[in-house]
Amino acid sequence: MNTSIDWQLYRSFLAVMQEGSLSGAARALGLAQPTLGRHIDALEAALGISLFTRSQGGLLPTDAAQALRPHADAMASHAAALERMASKQGDAPRGVVRVTASEIVGVEVLPTMLAALRRNHPAITIELVLSNRTQDLLQREADIAVRMTRPLQAQLIARAIGAIEVGLFAAPEYLAAQGEPIVAEDLDRHSLIGFDQASAFQREAAKSMPGLAREKFSLRSDNDLAQLALLRAGAGIGFCQLPLARRDGLQRLMPERYALRMETWITMHEDLRHNPACKTVFDTLVEGMRQYAESAKPG
Repeated sequence: MNTSIDWQLYRSFLAVMQEGSLSGAARALGLAQPTLGRHIDALEAALGISLFTRSQGGLLPTDAAQALRPHADAMASHAAALERMASKQGDAPRGVVRVTASEIVGVEVLPTMLAALRRNHPAITIELVLSNRTQDLLQREADIAVRMTRPLQAQLIARAIGAIEVGLFAAPEYLAAQGEPIVAEDLDRHSLIGFDQASAFQREAAKSMPGLAREKFSLRSDNDLAQLALLRAGAGIGFCQLPLARRDGLQRLMPERYALRMETWITMHEDLRHNPACKTVFDTLVEGMRQYAESAKPG
Protein backbone atom coordinates (compact mmCIF):
# COMPACT_ATOMS: atom_id res chain seq x y z
CA MET A 1 0.00 0.00 0.00
CA ASN A 2 1.19 3.50 -0.85
CA THR A 3 1.57 5.35 2.46
CA SER A 4 1.89 8.83 0.90
CA ILE A 5 -1.46 9.11 -0.84
CA ASP A 6 -2.42 12.63 -1.94
CA TRP A 7 -5.21 14.12 0.23
CA GLN A 8 -6.94 15.22 -2.99
CA LEU A 9 -7.70 11.57 -3.77
CA TYR A 10 -9.44 11.12 -0.42
CA ARG A 11 -11.28 14.41 -0.99
CA SER A 12 -12.59 13.11 -4.30
CA PHE A 13 -13.52 9.78 -2.68
CA LEU A 14 -15.51 11.60 0.03
CA ALA A 15 -17.31 13.73 -2.56
CA VAL A 16 -18.42 10.61 -4.45
CA MET A 17 -19.63 9.07 -1.18
CA GLN A 18 -21.64 12.21 -0.46
CA GLU A 19 -23.02 12.80 -3.97
CA GLY A 20 -23.46 9.20 -5.16
CA SER A 21 -22.02 9.78 -8.63
CA LEU A 22 -18.90 10.98 -10.42
CA SER A 23 -20.81 13.80 -12.11
CA GLY A 24 -22.30 15.06 -8.84
CA ALA A 25 -18.94 14.86 -7.07
CA ALA A 26 -17.22 16.67 -9.93
CA ARG A 27 -19.75 19.52 -9.73
CA ALA A 28 -19.35 19.74 -5.95
CA LEU A 29 -15.55 20.01 -6.20
CA GLY A 30 -15.42 22.08 -9.37
CA LEU A 31 -13.47 19.40 -11.24
CA ALA A 32 -13.91 17.76 -14.62
CA GLN A 33 -15.62 14.38 -14.38
CA PRO A 34 -12.73 12.50 -16.08
CA THR A 35 -10.30 14.04 -13.58
CA LEU A 36 -12.40 12.91 -10.65
CA GLY A 37 -12.70 9.43 -12.18
CA ARG A 38 -8.92 9.24 -12.40
CA HIS A 39 -8.68 10.20 -8.73
CA ILE A 40 -10.92 7.30 -7.73
CA ASP A 41 -8.97 4.88 -9.94
CA ALA A 42 -5.69 6.11 -8.45
CA LEU A 43 -6.96 5.76 -4.88
CA GLU A 44 -8.22 2.22 -5.52
CA ALA A 45 -4.85 1.31 -7.04
CA ALA A 46 -2.92 2.86 -4.15
CA LEU A 47 -5.05 1.12 -1.52
CA GLY A 48 -5.33 -2.13 -3.42
CA ILE A 49 -9.10 -2.36 -2.92
CA SER A 50 -12.30 -1.69 -4.82
CA LEU A 51 -14.25 1.28 -3.50
CA PHE A 52 -17.31 1.47 -5.77
CA THR A 53 -19.44 -0.70 -8.00
CA ARG A 54 -21.38 0.86 -10.86
CA SER A 55 -25.15 0.52 -11.18
CA GLN A 56 -27.98 2.27 -13.03
CA GLY A 57 -28.54 4.46 -9.97
CA GLY A 58 -24.92 5.62 -9.82
CA LEU A 59 -21.93 4.42 -7.85
CA LEU A 60 -22.53 2.05 -4.95
CA PRO A 61 -19.89 2.10 -2.19
CA THR A 62 -18.37 -1.23 -1.24
CA ASP A 63 -18.00 -2.37 2.37
CA ALA A 64 -14.41 -1.17 2.23
CA ALA A 65 -15.55 2.30 1.17
CA GLN A 66 -18.08 2.43 4.00
CA ALA A 67 -15.34 1.47 6.46
CA LEU A 68 -13.05 4.21 5.13
CA ARG A 69 -15.64 6.98 5.16
CA PRO A 70 -15.43 7.95 8.88
CA HIS A 71 -11.67 8.37 8.50
CA ALA A 72 -12.09 10.45 5.34
CA ASP A 73 -14.68 12.59 7.17
CA ALA A 74 -12.15 13.13 9.98
CA MET A 75 -9.46 14.09 7.46
CA ALA A 76 -11.80 16.61 5.83
CA SER A 77 -12.73 18.06 9.22
CA HIS A 78 -9.08 18.49 10.23
CA ALA A 79 -8.16 19.96 6.84
CA ALA A 80 -10.96 22.52 7.18
CA ALA A 81 -9.85 23.31 10.74
CA LEU A 82 -6.28 23.84 9.53
CA GLU A 83 -7.50 26.27 6.85
CA ARG A 84 -9.61 28.17 9.40
CA MET A 85 -6.71 28.36 11.84
CA ALA A 86 -4.36 29.66 9.14
CA SER A 87 -6.89 32.32 8.16
CA LYS A 88 -7.10 33.59 11.75
CA GLN A 89 -3.41 34.25 12.35
CA GLY A 90 -2.43 37.77 13.40
CA ASP A 91 -3.25 40.18 16.21
CA ALA A 92 -6.46 41.64 14.75
CA PRO A 93 -9.76 39.70 14.69
CA ARG A 94 -9.79 38.21 11.20
CA GLY A 95 -10.36 34.93 9.43
CA VAL A 96 -12.96 32.16 9.37
CA VAL A 97 -14.79 31.07 12.53
CA ARG A 98 -17.13 28.05 12.32
CA VAL A 99 -20.12 28.27 14.68
CA THR A 100 -22.60 25.46 15.30
CA ALA A 101 -26.04 25.74 16.88
CA SER A 102 -29.44 24.07 16.80
CA GLU A 103 -31.80 24.88 13.94
CA ILE A 104 -34.04 27.06 16.11
CA VAL A 105 -31.20 29.05 17.67
CA GLY A 106 -29.32 29.33 14.39
CA VAL A 107 -32.30 30.67 12.43
CA GLU A 108 -34.30 32.56 15.04
CA VAL A 109 -31.71 33.87 17.52
CA LEU A 110 -28.18 34.16 16.14
CA PRO A 111 -28.68 36.19 12.92
CA THR A 112 -29.10 39.52 14.74
CA MET A 113 -25.95 38.89 16.80
CA LEU A 114 -23.93 37.83 13.78
CA ALA A 115 -25.10 40.82 11.74
CA ALA A 116 -23.85 43.17 14.47
CA LEU A 117 -20.61 41.20 14.73
CA ARG A 118 -19.97 41.56 11.00
CA ARG A 119 -20.64 45.30 11.11
CA ASN A 120 -18.06 45.70 13.88
CA HIS A 121 -15.55 43.14 12.56
CA PRO A 122 -15.83 42.86 8.76
CA ALA A 123 -12.57 40.87 8.55
CA ILE A 124 -14.22 37.93 10.37
CA THR A 125 -16.00 35.37 8.20
CA ILE A 126 -18.64 33.21 9.89
CA GLU A 127 -19.50 29.66 8.86
CA LEU A 128 -22.83 28.82 10.51
CA VAL A 129 -23.58 25.10 10.87
CA LEU A 130 -27.17 24.33 11.86
CA SER A 131 -27.76 20.88 13.30
CA ASN A 132 -29.50 19.36 16.27
CA ARG A 133 -26.63 16.88 16.36
CA THR A 134 -23.86 17.95 18.73
CA GLN A 135 -20.83 18.86 16.61
CA ASP A 136 -17.53 17.58 18.00
CA LEU A 137 -15.34 20.52 18.99
CA LEU A 138 -12.50 18.20 19.96
CA GLN A 139 -12.41 16.88 16.38
CA ARG A 140 -12.65 20.50 15.15
CA GLU A 141 -15.95 20.01 13.34
CA ALA A 142 -16.62 23.55 14.57
CA ASP A 143 -14.75 26.24 16.50
CA ILE A 144 -17.59 27.45 18.75
CA ALA A 145 -20.86 25.79 19.75
CA VAL A 146 -24.12 26.97 21.31
CA ARG A 147 -25.28 23.98 23.33
CA MET A 148 -28.28 23.14 25.48
CA THR A 149 -26.30 20.66 27.57
CA ARG A 150 -23.24 21.21 29.72
CA PRO A 151 -20.07 20.01 27.96
CA LEU A 152 -18.10 17.47 29.98
CA GLN A 153 -14.80 17.48 28.08
CA ALA A 154 -11.98 19.12 30.03
CA GLN A 155 -10.41 20.52 26.86
CA LEU A 156 -13.38 22.82 26.21
CA ILE A 157 -13.94 26.32 27.52
CA ALA A 158 -17.59 26.68 28.53
CA ARG A 159 -19.57 29.74 29.62
CA ALA A 160 -23.02 29.29 31.14
CA ILE A 161 -25.45 31.90 29.87
CA GLY A 162 -28.44 30.81 31.98
CA ALA A 163 -31.54 28.73 31.43
CA ILE A 164 -33.89 29.19 28.49
CA GLU A 165 -37.38 28.08 29.41
CA VAL A 166 -39.61 26.16 27.03
CA GLY A 167 -43.37 26.12 27.52
CA LEU A 168 -46.63 25.13 25.85
CA PHE A 169 -48.06 27.82 23.54
CA ALA A 170 -50.68 28.55 20.93
CA ALA A 171 -51.44 31.44 18.61
CA PRO A 172 -54.26 33.71 19.88
CA GLU A 173 -56.33 33.04 16.73
CA TYR A 174 -56.18 29.30 17.35
CA LEU A 175 -57.40 29.70 20.92
CA ALA A 176 -60.13 32.10 19.82
CA ALA A 177 -61.46 29.45 17.45
CA GLN A 178 -60.89 26.31 19.54
CA GLY A 179 -61.00 27.52 23.13
CA GLU A 180 -58.27 27.54 25.73
CA PRO A 181 -57.35 24.30 27.53
CA ILE A 182 -57.38 24.77 31.28
CA VAL A 183 -56.27 21.34 32.51
CA ALA A 184 -54.13 18.66 30.87
CA GLU A 185 -57.14 16.53 29.98
CA ASP A 186 -58.45 19.37 27.78
CA LEU A 187 -55.56 18.80 25.37
CA ASP A 188 -57.26 15.64 24.10
CA ARG A 189 -59.68 17.75 22.04
CA HIS A 190 -56.99 20.00 20.56
CA SER A 191 -54.56 19.79 17.66
CA LEU A 192 -51.15 19.18 19.15
CA ILE A 193 -47.85 19.83 17.35
CA GLY A 194 -44.92 17.58 18.16
CA PHE A 195 -42.18 15.20 17.09
CA ASP A 196 -42.37 12.15 14.86
CA GLN A 197 -39.31 10.23 16.03
CA ALA A 198 -38.47 11.13 19.62
CA SER A 199 -34.92 12.09 20.56
CA ALA A 200 -33.35 11.03 23.87
CA PHE A 201 -34.04 14.53 25.23
CA GLN A 202 -37.70 14.37 24.19
CA ARG A 203 -38.15 10.93 25.70
CA GLU A 204 -36.73 12.15 28.99
CA ALA A 205 -38.86 15.32 28.94
CA ALA A 206 -42.03 13.32 28.22
CA LYS A 207 -41.67 11.52 31.55
CA SER A 208 -42.59 14.71 33.40
CA MET A 209 -45.32 15.69 30.93
CA PRO A 210 -47.90 12.94 30.66
CA GLY A 211 -50.42 13.31 27.88
CA LEU A 212 -47.92 14.54 25.31
CA ALA A 213 -46.85 11.26 23.73
CA ARG A 214 -46.33 10.92 19.98
CA GLU A 215 -49.74 9.35 19.36
CA LYS A 216 -51.39 12.50 20.73
CA PHE A 217 -49.84 14.74 18.09
CA SER A 218 -52.08 15.70 15.17
CA LEU A 219 -49.17 17.43 13.41
CA ARG A 220 -45.80 15.67 13.56
CA SER A 221 -42.38 16.79 12.39
CA ASP A 222 -38.82 16.20 13.54
CA ASN A 223 -37.87 19.59 12.14
CA ASP A 224 -38.07 22.18 14.92
CA LEU A 225 -38.46 25.03 12.44
CA ALA A 226 -41.47 23.31 10.87
CA GLN A 227 -43.05 22.89 14.30
CA LEU A 228 -42.48 26.58 15.06
CA ALA A 229 -43.98 27.59 11.70
CA LEU A 230 -47.09 25.48 12.39
CA LEU A 231 -47.42 27.06 15.82
CA ARG A 232 -47.15 30.58 14.42
CA ALA A 233 -49.69 29.76 11.70
CA GLY A 234 -52.32 28.85 14.30
CA ALA A 235 -52.32 25.15 13.39
CA GLY A 236 -52.36 23.96 16.99
CA ILE A 237 -50.65 23.85 20.37
CA GLY A 238 -46.94 23.18 20.71
CA PHE A 239 -43.73 23.91 22.56
CA CYS A 240 -41.71 27.08 22.09
CA GLN A 241 -38.85 28.91 23.78
CA LEU A 242 -40.23 31.73 25.94
CA PRO A 243 -38.23 34.56 24.29
CA LEU A 244 -39.46 33.52 20.84
CA ALA A 245 -43.04 33.08 22.01
CA ARG A 246 -43.02 36.49 23.65
CA ARG A 247 -41.63 38.04 20.46
CA ASP A 248 -44.33 36.37 18.34
CA GLY A 249 -47.25 37.16 20.66
CA LEU A 250 -48.02 33.50 21.38
CA GLN A 251 -50.12 32.69 24.45
CA ARG A 252 -48.72 30.39 27.10
CA LEU A 253 -50.83 27.52 28.43
CA MET A 254 -50.67 25.82 31.85
CA PRO A 255 -47.18 27.08 32.76
CA GLU A 256 -47.31 25.41 36.15
CA ARG A 257 -47.51 22.00 34.46
CA TYR A 258 -45.66 22.38 31.16
CA ALA A 259 -42.24 23.94 31.62
CA LEU A 260 -38.73 22.87 30.68
CA ARG A 261 -35.58 24.78 31.55
CA MET A 262 -32.66 24.25 29.17
CA GLU A 263 -29.29 25.25 30.60
CA THR A 264 -27.41 26.88 27.74
CA TRP A 265 -23.65 27.07 27.17
CA ILE A 266 -21.26 28.68 24.73
CA THR A 267 -18.25 26.39 24.23
CA MET A 268 -14.91 26.57 22.46
CA HIS A 269 -11.77 24.43 22.33
CA GLU A 270 -9.19 25.72 24.81
CA ASP A 271 -6.53 25.93 22.08
CA LEU A 272 -8.52 28.80 20.53
CA ARG A 273 -8.75 30.94 23.68
CA HIS A 274 -6.02 33.34 22.54
CA ASN A 275 -7.12 33.57 18.92
CA PRO A 276 -8.51 37.11 18.35
CA ALA A 277 -11.25 36.10 15.91
CA CYS A 278 -12.50 33.16 17.96
CA LYS A 279 -12.39 35.15 21.20
CA THR A 280 -14.35 37.99 19.57
CA VAL A 281 -17.06 35.65 18.29
CA PHE A 282 -17.15 33.72 21.57
CA ASP A 283 -17.60 36.89 23.66
CA THR A 284 -20.26 38.20 21.25
CA LEU A 285 -22.30 35.01 21.51
CA VAL A 286 -21.98 34.85 25.29
CA GLU A 287 -23.32 38.38 25.68
CA GLY A 288 -25.99 38.01 23.00
CA MET A 289 -27.32 34.70 24.32
CA ARG A 290 -27.38 36.04 27.88
CA GLN A 291 -29.53 38.94 26.72
CA TYR A 292 -31.77 36.50 24.86
CA ALA A 293 -32.23 34.33 27.95
CA GLU A 294 -32.92 37.41 30.09
CA SER A 295 -35.59 38.64 27.68
CA ALA A 296 -38.04 35.95 28.83
CA LYS A 297 -37.81 36.75 32.53
CA PRO A 298 -40.71 38.60 34.19
CA GLY A 299 -40.46 42.33 34.59
